Amino acid sequence: MNLTRTKSVERSIADTEESEHQLRKELGPVQLVVFGVGVILGTGIFVLTGEAAGEKAGPAIALSFVFSGIACALAALCYAEFASTVPVAGSAYTFSYASLGEMVAWIIGWDLILELALGASTVAVGWSGYFADLMDGAGLRIPGWAYGEGHNLVAAAIVLMLTAVLCMGIKISSQVNFVFVAIKVAIVLLVIVAGMFFIKWSNYSPFVPPSGSPAASGGKETASLLQDLGVSPGAFGVSGIFTGAALVFFAYIGFDIVATAAEETKKPQRDMPIGIFGSLGICTVLYVAVSLVVTGMVKYTDIKVDAPLAEAFRSVGHPAFATVISVGALVGLTTVILVLMLGQSRVFFAMSRDRLLPESFARVSPRFGTPLRTTILTGVAVALISTFVPLTALAELVNIGTLFAFVLVAIGVLVLRRTRPDLKRAFRCPAVPIVPVLAALTAFYLMLNLPTATWIRFFLWMALGLVVYFAHGRRSSRLATDPDYARDSRKGDAVSSSAGGTT
Repeated sequence: MNLTRTKSVERSIADTEESEHQLRKELGPVQLVVFGVGVILGTGIFVLTGEAAGEKAGPAIALSFVFSGIACALAALCYAEFASTVPVAGSAYTFSYASLGEMVAWIIGWDLILELALGASTVAVGWSGYFADLMDGAGLRIPGWAYGEGHNLVAAAIVLMLTAVLCMGIKISSQVNFVFVAIKVAIVLLVIVAGMFFIKWSNYSPFVPPSGSPAASGGKETASLLQDLGVSPGAFGVSGIFTGAALVFFAYIGFDIVATAAEETKKPQRDMPIGIFGSLGICTVLYVAVSLVVTGMVKYTDIKVDAPLAEAFRSVGHPAFATVISVGALVGLTTVILVLMLGQSRVFFAMSRDRLLPESFARVSPRFGTPLRTTILTGVAVALISTFVPLTALAELVNIGTLFAFVLVAIGVLVLRRTRPDLKRAFRCPAVPIVPVLAALTAFYLMLNLPTATWIRFFLWMALGLVVYFAHGRRSSRLATDPDYARDSRKGDAVSSSAGGTT
């Protein structure tokens, strides 16, 4: 069994035309941008800004967001090349299969399953908390049997409702997402504009607090792997800007999920780069604006780390905005759950189509044009996890899983440029190999900023994945069981002129 066998780009594209595995192409550039904004712009915009400003960089947190946006753009350039060249569901999993081989593809697919399912579950639990607070504020208490110690049926309910939306098709899902994103962005813009009237310019001085400056109270910092190794830049000063950038980078995570919808895009060669860069650009502008508003309204040493924007408005005598912010966070989290589960179902679908997972989950509903079984399985699994599993310690696995995918996609661009220079690439990552190398190194550095315990859990999950691969996937994959299919993939002679754009 050849662990490095690859599935050619032509073969991957040809698979999308098989009738029983054919997803409907309904998405254009606007829908892709909105999907990206829907998953990137979550509760982090209302919370993470305070933690980064109060403990890491002060008002210079605005620069941290700019540097994080640039770091994300490096990875985004790699994703855009792959997604426009290999417009197939599965994102980093599919890209790795075409460039780095089956075992690496399995590892990243296994990683994405954890990242997206656990991410959706974590966000659903956060959603239930905001919902309970809003209900309490309205004088309505959620009964204990629905929301109590050891169980969370509220989180399960929102997951199952969004699962039903996803089952009804990508077009309806994109329409629902559009409405919620429009509300979310409107609330963020309202907060930005309203907050500008309460900015005190003296709060921006010093814009870059010197090293050793006092931090805001209330933070709960967890030591990173770098700190455990005794190699860590300090807070505040110029180094604090980059420390803050490592923290707020995780607010951007999600743009890569746009690539999972490549197979359902009408003109992926043109629209995938627009979706990826458009959503990243919009969210960067909003993040920078919010960070400037909150550090202008409140001195960074007085910021309430847990709820910076809500407390900022309370401090200027406008507590009603705290409710508006809670509504914005609730709406924001709804779209995050929706898009994370969309991405999870498409990765699972792609792996099942390749028979690395049971092929029965790769069937597409003739009525809805979606992988119905995969979508339902994803929804039920996420609902069960969010109902019963305490997720606080596991949430950071989402971050390390995403960064690991960034590393492999960047490496994959380099490999495919060397092994398949003949491919017609609708979008080409510039300055190769510099940009992919910088993208991989940046992502790896950010992985080092995560806690040591997160690394241990990540390696345990990967080890379990290898056991599953050698017990099932290696022998059951389509490349292993279908000689004709494997031969076509090796030759790269499967042609799909309607969707491929390859030579």
